[in-house]
Amino acid sequence: MFDTLSDRLAATFKNLRGKGRLSEADIDATAREIRIALLEADVALPVVRSFIAKVKERARGAEVSQALNPAQQVIKIVNEELIAILGGETRRLRFAKNPPTVIMLAGLQGAGKTTLAGKLGRWLKGQGHSPLLVACDLQRPNAVNQLSVVADRAGVAVYAPEPGNGVGDPVQVAKDSIEYAKSKVHDIVIVDTAGRLGIDQELMRQAADIRDAVSPDEILFVVDAMIGQDAVNTAEAFRDGVGFDGVVLSKLDGDARGGAALSIAHVTGKQIMFASNGEKLDDFDAFHPDRMASRILDMGDLLTLIEQAEKTFSQEEAEKMASKLASKKGQDFTLDDFLAQMEQVRKMGSISKLLGMLPGMGQIKDQINNIDERDVDRTAAIIKSMTPKERAEPTIINGSRRARIARGSGVEVSAVKNLVERFFEARKMMSRMAQGGGMPGMPGMPGMGGGPGRQKKQVKQAKGKRKSGNPMKRKAEEQAAAARREAAQNGAPGLPAGQGGQNFELPDEFKKFMG
Repeated sequence: MFDTLSDRLAATFKNLRGKGRLSEADIDATAREIRIALLEADVALPVVRSFIAKVKERARGAEVSQALNPAQQVIKIVNEELIAILGGETRRLRFAKNPPTVIMLAGLQGAGKTTLAGKLGRWLKGQGHSPLLVACDLQRPNAVNQLSVVADRAGVAVYAPEPGNGVGDPVQVAKDSIEYAKSKVHDIVIVDTAGRLGIDQELMRQAADIRDAVSPDEILFVVDAMIGQDAVNTAEAFRDGVGFDGVVLSKLDGDARGGAALSIAHVTGKQIMFASNGEKLDDFDAFHPDRMASRILDMGDLLTLIEQAEKTFSQEEAEKMASKLASKKGQDFTLDDFLAQMEQVRKMGSISKLLGMLPGMGQIKDQINNIDERDVDRTAAIIKSMTPKERAEPTIINGSRRARIARGSGVEVSAVKNLVERFFEARKMMSRMAQGGGMPGMPGMPGMGGGPGRQKKQVKQAKGKRKSGNPMKRKAEEQAAAARREAAQNGAPGLPAGQGGQNFELPDEFKKFMG
């Protein structure tokens, strides 16, 4: 969603790099480019004005003029101001002292409230809670059925006493759900309310009645991040008519310009708490303003990447794999282990999304987007077509075995050969890293290839000029050296005695070189 904004900002900061000092003109030009980038991203005009004013004020201050690298200092300022307009610190859910905690979802029809209720329920279940989804959208056709299906997929309970499709009282359902949750020992109730295609009095009145009936601890306004500036107008109308405590952005994986996300927290004064960035129930997480700002500025999001890895990989498995790689040349690490690692990475999400969290990946965005996720499946098929002995000892895979494996996995023989060769290379490299050797090809740098021993091997001590073993030849060399010393005292160094430096001329080759 923020690709266009990221590209424009990256191009703007590229012009600053290499400048030891920033003039007023440089700061004005940078501010102008940032303003254009934000307006093109559909950020609200008041937000843009406030943002640019703060950036220019700080850029002209002492923190930039006295910085060792003014360009990096300006980027730091933009990063901090982006975090500020995205809401500052991460806002957590408030839980009731006496369960159940009631969370009410509000928003327009089509914003993704029902699906998001399932995502939030699954996320809270992963946090150790026991959520209950309540079907209070009794107007939209099949809304109750949809919530039941989503709850089943998320593995959480649902309370849906009314069939919906215009039948039933949503306020009564919401009120009854609290007692039901207490009787079934659910510590969180998520109320899915009805929406409309636009703001109207009926919608506001029903949402306010449900609010009064259940006294929610959190009212979350669900907004479609793809609808642009209208999202801000809708949020303001809900804030004034019903009130809400936080914002949830849905469809953050879309290709819209994303200005609503940058505007809504600043305009409404309510922080973005969660973001949904995909169709799967797992594509949902707490919104971290600092991490989002880092992504926009192509600084990566390593913290989210680490958190996803911690959820997927167990500490015990990681230590087991590390010990195998630390063995002699990593020979204990087999194709079975390689397959297991590959499947674990696949659980974390798409390869392109994971690579996008690394710093600087915006420069090769097109290559990342063109990654074929099916290559992982093809590699898995090749390994699964091997016998257990072949996976444990890939060195025994000869021509006839390669042909059999290729037929079993539906690939060319060359693909099997390439996989085995790549496996050996990867195992060798990972083994060196596990043993403290670092990345190959970078000798002498800690963690980047070779320890002190390797450095000593490659950096040889410079040897002095050897003296001849022939006494006559050695005497001639000593006389020539004495003559050079005498010439150095009388004139140009290295010239024969008596010639001095008065009539010295450079050779023709040096004259050409010097121009």
